[in-house]
Amino acid sequence: MDSEAPPTLSLVSVLSLLGCSLQLLVAALLTHRYGGRSSKTDWWILLWLFYDVIVHLTLVGGVSSFLMHGLTWKEYGKADSRWLVSDPNIVSLEILTVVLDSLLALLLIHAVLNDKYYRHFLQITLSVCELYGGWMTFCPDWLLGSPHLDTSNPLYLWVYLVFFNGLWVLVPVLLLVQSWLCLQSLHAVKEDRASAQRKKL
Repeated sequence: MDSEAPPTLSLVSVLSLLGCSLQLLVAALLTHRYGGRSSKTDWWILLWLFYDVIVHLTLVGGVSSFLMHGLTWKEYGKADSRWLVSDPNIVSLEILTVVLDSLLALLLIHAVLNDKYYRHFLQITLSVCELYGGWMTFCPDWLLGSPHLDTSNPLYLWVYLVFFNGLWVLVPVLLLVQSWLCLQSLHAVKEDRASAQRKKL
């Protein structure tokens, strides 16, 4: 969908971006409060997980003030008009995201903080859910020729569509890689122990 709007920042754009910055600040404060003894890698993972939960529960789930929620989605709806009309595909995915992904992220926060054995199971599951959600949000529209996406405005294209949605692709991929490497090292330790036991025999 093409738009004639000039690529300027409106007051609503500024307020929406400030709201997203505030969410990141709250996530950083929570990470500082609860993840202080975590490794550097886990600290960044916790920051992402807190931010993920906050975004899902405040913006997507609408737990935040109705005014800010409405302003933010009207603003984002300029980039993707499906958010303005309660598109059934989008609503279905976001219900799943708010309920399942938020729960998985909260459980994963607990698992990271307490070094639980099921940490990487949750991390892989959440990452796959996030990637699936992103794919199912955009692929149907791409197959139709992207009629609902406004790519004519640089703010809508590069900030709203690419940057914010790209975070939910890049970070889950990085988390999958991190889980792969951790599981690989655990397997190597197990193999080393088994090899040492065989030598003793």
